[in-house]
Amino acid sequence: MSKTSFSDLIQRQAKKYGERIALKHRDYKTNTWIPTTWNQFAETVTMVSNALIELGVEVQENIGVFTQNKPESLFMDFGAFGVRAVTVPLYATSSEAQVHYILEDAQIRYLFVGEQQQYDVAFRVMALSNSLKQIIVFDRDVKFDARDESTIYMDDFLALGKNRSHQDEVDKRTAESQKEDLMNILYTSGTTGESKGVMLTHAGYESVMDAHCERFLGLGENDVVINFLPFTHVFERAWSCWCLCVGAELNINLRPQDIQMTIKEVHPTAMCSVPRFWEKVYAGVQEVINNSTGVKKTLMQDAVKVGLEHNVNYVCKGLTPPMWLHMKYKFYEKTIFSLLKKTLGLERGAFFPTAGAAIPPAVQEFILSVGINMVAGYGLTESIATVSCENNFDHKIGSVGKLMPHMQIKFGENDEILLKGPAITQGYYKKEAATKASFTEDGWFRTGDAGYMEDGFLFLTERIKDLFKTSNGKYIAPQAIETKMVVDRYIDQISIIADQRKFVSALIVPDYKLVKEYAEEKGIAYKDMAELLKHEEVMKLFREHIDTLQQQFAHYEQIKKFTLLPEPFSMAKGELTNTLKIKRNVLLKNYAEEIAKMYEE
Repeated sequence: MSKTSFSDLIQRQAKKYGERIALKHRDYKTNTWIPTTWNQFAETVTMVSNALIELGVEVQENIGVFTQNKPESLFMDFGAFGVRAVTVPLYATSSEAQVHYILEDAQIRYLFVGEQQQYDVAFRVMALSNSLKQIIVFDRDVKFDARDESTIYMDDFLALGKNRSHQDEVDKRTAESQKEDLMNILYTSGTTGESKGVMLTHAGYESVMDAHCERFLGLGENDVVINFLPFTHVFERAWSCWCLCVGAELNINLRPQDIQMTIKEVHPTAMCSVPRFWEKVYAGVQEVINNSTGVKKTLMQDAVKVGLEHNVNYVCKGLTPPMWLHMKYKFYEKTIFSLLKKTLGLERGAFFPTAGAAIPPAVQEFILSVGINMVAGYGLTESIATVSCENNFDHKIGSVGKLMPHMQIKFGENDEILLKGPAITQGYYKKEAATKASFTEDGWFRTGDAGYMEDGFLFLTERIKDLFKTSNGKYIAPQAIETKMVVDRYIDQISIIADQRKFVSALIVPDYKLVKEYAEEKGIAYKDMAELLKHEEVMKLFREHIDTLQQQFAHYEQIKKFTLLPEPFSMAKGELTNTLKIKRNVLLKNYAEEIAKMYEE
């Protein structure tokens, strides 16, 4: 059994770390962080394993976990791995239709849910399900439906395993664990089409852990990590597994919208995130600079300029900065940059892997300039996250880093990135045709992403499936335009429209606060946001900003018309995935009228 084997990882770590803190979670009633030691973690995992045997869970049976991030998610995962069961995580915001589909597809008998919202959805789905036998609820505050005769709470479930009456069977299954066993089935949230269950094995996860330990030497038992993305997402899941493998302390953030607050409470040394988090940091700091005056503004602007020259033009290229530049940078590091990091709660921050979407170069340059080690990477659910990644201040702006040691890469038709390696999925659960279509004849996985290598760094160019073709036959890469536009302080969200259209247009969600401030400055009267966003002065403002940003694009790639929206894109309306990627097909439907107006003769 390897050092990264997950069937008994927590028990082995408990023998090593004992009463050290393994996990913390925030108690919202007392506004305090509650610790869980490695010994407590291991004891709970053992109870979960015994309780699962008591329920009759079989080897490689699929178990559903439908919750936001909670310690119980990890208890269930590792308890299941100990008895060779498979965990199937569901996003906390999943709809009844999505939950029903996954339960039936994976034939899930036992579903563990987090809070009231997930319980309510699960109970309604239970009436339609042919497979679901019982719901187990993590949160004691959840109120059960009066008709519900089978649901139990997590502590009642744990009581089934408290006396360890099935420990011999647990030990037997742990010892018989196979590297080829399925560990997870992760259903892709997907920006288009039906969700597919990605099958991921223990061998795949172990290869990822070993590769990360080989590539990155810094993360370890003294690190304090905060979770931000859902454990359901492969990036956070694999990252958290690695953190547990190296003995780091995990601080579990329950509510994604609270991350700005919880970061300041935890003061993490590391966190994985999507570019959207850093885009908001960038926009916030730019706003502070823009609203400053005099010496303060001059100093902040010079600090960013010096940081860019020092970190991006020298340090990231492996060069030694001139002494005068280094001294100037050290001054700003101890004053302006230090204050900025403290304000963000990142004064101890050392390692911030970021992936899931394109990182705007201006954002990446800024974050590196102020001395925050944001590390760009690239991965997929099908590769158990990291395919490539930058290392500590080994950056090339615009790239997604160097290939991980467990990965092989080549480029196919249309420069498509093709992958091989022990972490690549066996395929999609019960979907032979989709699995076959995702691999070449000689076994390379088709990523659907186009790219190229330069000086050992991987660069992404576009999502092949997302390429738009205008009615004039020109190809448009919407992500390239959106990445360029979203750095503007007035633009919060944007979606490019172009496929089978005469020209490029855009749906834009403005930064409402800044637009209101602009209206006040210009003396514009309005009754609501919808009226304000149609005002000639506001439209002119956005036109000027867009035209400035899109000068580098070919004429046929430039945004000709745009619509400013009075409400943001949201998961509630089905317009965003759980990782905040735009669902273009949903936007086309939800804003059909607005889009049609932009193309009227």
